[in-house]
Amino acid sequence: MGLKPILRANNINGGLNFKSLVYVPEELISDNQLVQKDDIVFSMSSGSKHLVGKSARAVSDFDGSYGAFCGVVRPSGFICKPYLYYVFQENNFRNLISQVAKGSNINNLKREHILSFGVSLPPLNEQKRIVAKIEELFSELDSGIAALKTARKKLKVYRHAVLKHAFEGKLTKKWREENSEKLESPAQVIARIQKEREARYAQEIEEWKAAVHVWEANGENGRKPGKPSKPPEVRRASVPDFETPLEWAVFEFGSIAYECVLGKMLDKGKNIGEERPYLGNINVRWGKFEIDEPKTMKIEKSEIERYSLQVGDLVICEGGEPGRCAVWGGKDGAIFIQKALHRVRFTQSYLPEFAFYYLKYSVPLERTVRHFTGTTIKHLTGSGLRKVQLPVCSKAEQEEIVSVIESKLSDIDVLERELEVQFRRADILRQSILRKAFSGQLLPQDPNDEPASELLARIRAERAAANAAQKRTRSAKSGRKAKVDTSD
Repeated sequence: MGLKPILRANNINGGLNFKSLVYVPEELISDNQLVQKDDIVFSMSSGSKHLVGKSARAVSDFDGSYGAFCGVVRPSGFICKPYLYYVFQENNFRNLISQVAKGSNINNLKREHILSFGVSLPPLNEQKRIVAKIEELFSELDSGIAALKTARKKLKVYRHAVLKHAFEGKLTKKWREENSEKLESPAQVIARIQKEREARYAQEIEEWKAAVHVWEANGENGRKPGKPSKPPEVRRASVPDFETPLEWAVFEFGSIAYECVLGKMLDKGKNIGEERPYLGNINVRWGKFEIDEPKTMKIEKSEIERYSLQVGDLVICEGGEPGRCAVWGGKDGAIFIQKALHRVRFTQSYLPEFAFYYLKYSVPLERTVRHFTGTTIKHLTGSGLRKVQLPVCSKAEQEEIVSVIESKLSDIDVLERELEVQFRRADILRQSILRKAFSGQLLPQDPNDEPASELLARIRAERAAANAAQKRTRSAKSGRKAKVDTSD
């Protein structure tokens, strides 16, 4: 038993693509259902109104058919077939689809929606001239779009190169030569970070003692305040994952950060306390937070310090896209983190923005990925995060690197926004060409062309002949089924 491929909605994208085809027994497909050259294949059903009604023209015969959620329009042999295809690419048809494609969860385009769509039909020769002009203009437009896409790819490469050069020390090589008096050795930087960590820990111990005193004075009501954990000693990575300039060093995350805290587990049955807003994985994007309507969870007073965010905290995704992160710049204590997120807090000698840009650069690299756990779904656990290595340089150079990165990436952002404007203009221009084509404004008309009325008469005759042939076929099949034995 042979098999034949069928096209589905995912095979319709500007043109027809033949990836991820599904195969069915060939006896389920009649010859008339095989896709022929110039057939227009439609997506008839989709969960998105943007996708339902999209179409593509077959540029050659295809030894296969189309699935149940697709449909085919086969243009008459008496018209310029590509002309009809371009009609369905114009916004008038898209506007119709947005109005008529209805469903509770799935948007459906019916056969009659397409067949009842009004089409301006000029004489055949004019159709051919219009198609030729459309394709000439579209070819020029496509060349421009290809150049825009190339530019966008180059900007993406440049964006990565900026980060790569930053953390290889190349971005500030000249700056180091010109600002040697501002440089500190890694040992000096680490010594100061260690002192800052010890001072902060001592302060937290005093605050904890005061909180315990209040708790005791209140009759030990509620949970006893937890004693702060002493941060580990700062140690240089024994085997660095990457090379740095001589003026830099490499340390593990757990040695540089003052604390790395995983958010609170969501458990409506066990959590107690006051409902407070929190961030989940979905709220953290690269370099920003998306918080339209934050959800809430119950958090006790004793948990506020541990799970709340302060300005400068680096918030890192534990799952989803492990390592994706952003630096919190909102109000202190205004929002909390759920267990899908890590909160990393540094002392003042290590910039969270410096760590952010390093992760932005290194998360796709094997030296960071190797700290992820899981086979199908990846996670960056607390222990894995503490082992991720970070570059260490003087604070002055950290500030210079962050400044240069942000300046260059800002320039890239401006260029990328301009490219998006040009892409939108290209779409508008494409629609303008189609609109003029089907309103008679793209080309002058030729009075010597055959009148469109004669073309319509031939199309009607073609349709009448086809209907008659179908009736004869159905009648013949019905006759064979009704045959009886008339012998004595």
